[in-house]
Amino acid sequence: MAIKETQTQLNVLDLFCGCGGLSLGFEKAGYHVLLGIDVWKDALQTYKFNHKDCLTLCADMSTLTGEEVQKYIGMNKVDVIIGGPPCQGFSIAGKRIVDDERNKLYKGFVRMVEYFKPKSFVMENVPNILSMGDGIIKASIIEDFQSLGYNVQTKVLTASDYGVPQNRRRAVFVGMLNGTFDFEIPSVEHKVTTSEALSDLPEGSLEEGAAYPIEARSEYQKLERRNSSGVYNHEITMHNEQTKRIISMVPDGGNYKDLPKELQETRKVHIAWTRLNSQRPSITIDTGHRHHFHYKWNRVPTVRESARIQSFPDDFIFLCSKTSQYKQVGNAV
Repeated sequence: MAIKETQTQLNVLDLFCGCGGLSLGFEKAGYHVLLGIDVWKDALQTYKFNHKDCLTLCADMSTLTGEEVQKYIGMNKVDVIIGGPPCQGFSIAGKRIVDDERNKLYKGFVRMVEYFKPKSFVMENVPNILSMGDGIIKASIIEDFQSLGYNVQTKVLTASDYGVPQNRRRAVFVGMLNGTFDFEIPSVEHKVTTSEALSDLPEGSLEEGAAYPIEARSEYQKLERRNSSGVYNHEITMHNEQTKRIISMVPDGGNYKDLPKELQETRKVHIAWTRLNSQRPSITIDTGHRHHFHYKWNRVPTVRESARIQSFPDDFIFLCSKTSQYKQVGNAV
């Protein structure tokens, strides 16, 4: 089914869309997202629920063609392409990303840009993509898009500089077709702390759609609540007594180094037993490995708390299993 043609807004195609965080950001900036494409059905369920005016397509970007996508969006023009192709296992030869099995997802992004020739594209990835292969990956990516007529700039952005309560760093490639530009994003003066993001959410679970138990305590909380009728996805994880006892020994902002020697190696990762710092932006939210704990409560953050840290508004509701929801939030931008 093709969607109706749009006239006034710039149209966006979201590749590797996940649950739709990047799409949501572009929508809030005034763009119209035509289609979100991902291979993970759980994420697309959440995407559909929260982006009711967008189509979704469950497809493998390594084989999907521009012609197939065009059938979904009808005669609509694609003005902007966005997305974050996985970068694990890039295969390079000389100074180029080669046509190797491991590169097919990234090449799928390039192929869509080549087919639709949008006015611009935004591609995000992990910061070390800029240094992988002694800079060969970065140079090859830029060269691929320059050969299609795009002027490309790249920067590493830290989310907490722009109002998100999380020190999440991402490399962003921005390309403009047949034009020169210098993109700048205005940063904020005040960095939102973890406490400012989460202090209105209770220690225990809430029923789906439950009323907020207290008034908002910060401007950020007021912003997150703005269009929401209640609290969703706030189901706590039930840890065993031993785990809760160990968590209780770690102070606000502390980690495994604050534990007695005999407990420091109970988890064999350096980020283990880390409490969020209430007075700073959060460390990077992951996909649910359960190594990061609430700054006050003796448990991991709930899905809603994790979503708050990622700056998802409270009316953005996550579907499928709780494990899947954590992964959806952690993978999002």
